[in-house]
Amino acid sequence: MRDIKVLWVDDEIDLLKPHIIFLENKNYQVTTAQSGTEALEEIKSERFDIVFLDENMPGLTGLETLSEIKEQEASLPVVMITKSEEEYIMEEAIGAKIADYLIKPVNPNQILLSLKKNLDHSRLVSEKTTSSYQQEFRKIAMELSMVSSFEEWAELYQKLVYWELQLEDIEDSGMFEILESQKTEANIQFCKFIDKHYPDWFGSNADAPVMSHTLFKEWIVPQLQKGSPTLLIVVDNLRYDQWKAFEPFLTNAYQKREEEMFCSILPTATQYARNAIFSGLMPSEMERLHPKLWLNDTDGGGKNMYEAQFLEAQLNRLGLNLNWSYHKISSLRQGKKLAESFKSHKQEDLTVVVYNFVDMLSHSKTEMEVIKELASTDKSYRSLTQSWFKNSPLMDIIMQAAQLGFRLILTTDHGTINVKQPSKVIGDKNTSLNLRYKTGKSLTYEGKDVLAAKNPKSIHLPSINMSSSYIFAKGDLFFAYPNNYNHYVSYYRNTYQHGGVSLEEMIIPFAVLDPR
Repeated sequence: MRDIKVLWVDDEIDLLKPHIIFLENKNYQVTTAQSGTEALEEIKSERFDIVFLDENMPGLTGLETLSEIKEQEASLPVVMITKSEEEYIMEEAIGAKIADYLIKPVNPNQILLSLKKNLDHSRLVSEKTTSSYQQEFRKIAMELSMVSSFEEWAELYQKLVYWELQLEDIEDSGMFEILESQKTEANIQFCKFIDKHYPDWFGSNADAPVMSHTLFKEWIVPQLQKGSPTLLIVVDNLRYDQWKAFEPFLTNAYQKREEEMFCSILPTATQYARNAIFSGLMPSEMERLHPKLWLNDTDGGGKNMYEAQFLEAQLNRLGLNLNWSYHKISSLRQGKKLAESFKSHKQEDLTVVVYNFVDMLSHSKTEMEVIKELASTDKSYRSLTQSWFKNSPLMDIIMQAAQLGFRLILTTDHGTINVKQPSKVIGDKNTSLNLRYKTGKSLTYEGKDVLAAKNPKSIHLPSINMSSSYIFAKGDLFFAYPNNYNHYVSYYRNTYQHGGVSLEEMIIPFAVLDPR
């Protein structure tokens, strides 16, 4: 590894000889300059890794020299050293994007720390993160064999996402691959857990987690107060890791009051899970109690056209006399329109916004090559979601809500998973088209690849006909028909889908935030 090249600029450079010898003994190569002009000449003739710059010099001041350096080498880190603690100097230097700010007298260890912070930061963080995950890996492996409740699965999944976010930028790609294999193993075990316990959660079972159809009554209603505005945002298809990616953008306006994880019902598809949230009912109950509002997979028409009516029925059933409104946003134009008129909702007790962007993004990914390239991995998918959120009308709406004193509840209906492995399935012409679940009669499939519900009533799903059953894809599998198989597989592999059984689809976030 080559020596790090340091340029130290100070009109009293001779007094710093002990510091320079200290750095040279640490294998740093130090060049000195006694003025800003001399420093700029050095930068023109040689490439440096970092500059230590005295602020108070005759001729060109430190701030003036800093400005000239940034014009020549915008990415060159500059550490400002000054006797002055005047606030305007700090603000000027920070505004010019200095790498660090030190107050004289400085000692050698301060200089060394600044060097490591600016030049070795990524390596040191990488080494520390890798070491920490290696220790945590063993604990997670042990926990995997002992998890026995949904709450424990939620904690484990949150831990895996935490390490995924920590490891995604480190230099050791091998560690990330180990985490990916651990996530795969976790999904295998989670599918076994769901297969065993999911049917038992419908009834008076005390071990049942909060699920789509109980979310509103259990967690949202306790947050509602007459005369105090609440904004409920349901971002369609939002995974926990995507929520963590854009959560930091809310911290200036909102303070997180609580964050929980709940369970999406099966299928983890919008028409089932989101209708369940707004109706407070499972799909078979929706079909029975609201036959004009519920549509099965084989029925024509939009499957989520009646969420406002479902919500109204649930509010009446719960005896809640609230002033409320419902808004579905499926386009940029609709989002801007709501943002422009949002102040008119400040007298409401509950303002509900369903935002469809993430769902549109994940589905368009299968249709548009450019989106495929932009969101080819979970990391890039998070980044794309983050970039959208930061610049979206939704962000504008949330900021307005904070200024107007709204409590914010942010949640989703289900997550999504990057599908990688095909699984052959055969059904008749009335079989549903979703890639992660199928419903129909006479389904033929690979038993090891699916969670099968031969009696849909046992998990409160409607039967299209007497012999209908459901199958749900496990892990990162997706269903493919035998005819035109290779084309179908290449077209959908590495796209984001939902409807099946995985940690990413079923364990989803619910957050309550109060305005600052």
